Amino acid sequence: MAATLIVLLTVSTVLWLSRQKHPAIQKVLDWFPAILFAYVIPAAFTHTFGWDLTKVPLHGYSKDWIIPLAILMVMSALSFKQLRIIGVRPILLFVSGSFIIAVLPILLLLLSMFFGNGIQAMLIGEGYWKGLVPIVGGWIGGSTSQLVLKEIVECPEALFLAILVLDNVLVNLWTILMFQFIKRSDQLNRWWGITDEVPDFVPNEVLAGQKDRRSIYLTIGISALVLAACSLFITSFIWKIVALSFAGLFLGNFLPFWNHGLVLKFGGVLIVLIMAILGLKLQFGNFELPLMLIGFVVVWLLLHYLFMLLVARLLKLHTAWVPISSMANLGGISTAPAVTAAYNEEWMPHAILLAILSMVTGTAWGSVTIFLFGLF
Repeated sequence: MAATLIVLLTVSTVLWLSRQKHPAIQKVLDWFPAILFAYVIPAAFTHTFGWDLTKVPLHGYSKDWIIPLAILMVMSALSFKQLRIIGVRPILLFVSGSFIIAVLPILLLLLSMFFGNGIQAMLIGEGYWKGLVPIVGGWIGGSTSQLVLKEIVECPEALFLAILVLDNVLVNLWTILMFQFIKRSDQLNRWWGITDEVPDFVPNEVLAGQKDRRSIYLTIGISALVLAACSLFITSFIWKIVALSFAGLFLGNFLPFWNHGLVLKFGGVLIVLIMAILGLKLQFGNFELPLMLIGFVVVWLLLHYLFMLLVARLLKLHTAWVPISSMANLGGISTAPAVTAAYNEEWMPHAILLAILSMVTGTAWGSVTIFLFGLF
């Protein structure tokens, strides 16, 4: 009950903030986007009162129903015309991010040899490299890839649990940072002379005329039927997401009455709801890992972002795609569209496509990391 009330209060607060035009509030939101409050307000409650809400039923409902519905809504707002205009450059940027995540531990290990054998002794001699491989899987592919790679490298349980906590802390902090960076992408574009833009495809207002009311009813009804059918016949989460993504693309592009403004706005509200439920898990626990290993992972994460910035500049690609691609790699299907919505809601479908690509490639990239560590 407490978890539900916190989530409802959070969503209401975020939606209220997003509508405010007062200059003082706008100045705050320039630094701390409204949707980010959905992530930190629930965490403030759990921290203040010492509650553990990491296992409440809401998390199951979110995975089984809310996230799939959000995927269907957002993907059905995407037009093939928009997809063609975006092109392949964001995908190239995303793949470069996955590539650097997979190979950078080895490059850092090689570089460290010029400054002594401490890193090598820790990673290879003490076997801590086995904890880095599940990080690759978790960052790119999510929990499933993380567990598969843990078993492949036979990572000890104590090390794996410590790595999970470190991973959780870093990804939470990274999500907050990405909200900040994406808000400043226009400024970075001006500095670098990048003129890449995406036109406005979806109307900002949802009309309510008689014809539009019919499209609203049909859109809602068909969406409910498609979601129910997928939930009934598909049990795998990833395949349900893939199926709903294709269904959304079909509905949004081949049904002339489809209300694109409605599904985009509803999808945005669902993303806020998902973030609020995720915020119930936002905790920073105690863990024991060598400071050298923690520093190694932090440097790994920062260089991943800097490398993607370089790729974006070489491709002359809008730099908002860097935090979007980074979160598609590290955050996945929930946080990537949320970060994207802080900049432009119409880009959320692209963030979801990249997050799906991340989900299906995580184990493969982790295998590359295993192979490279095997050379030592």
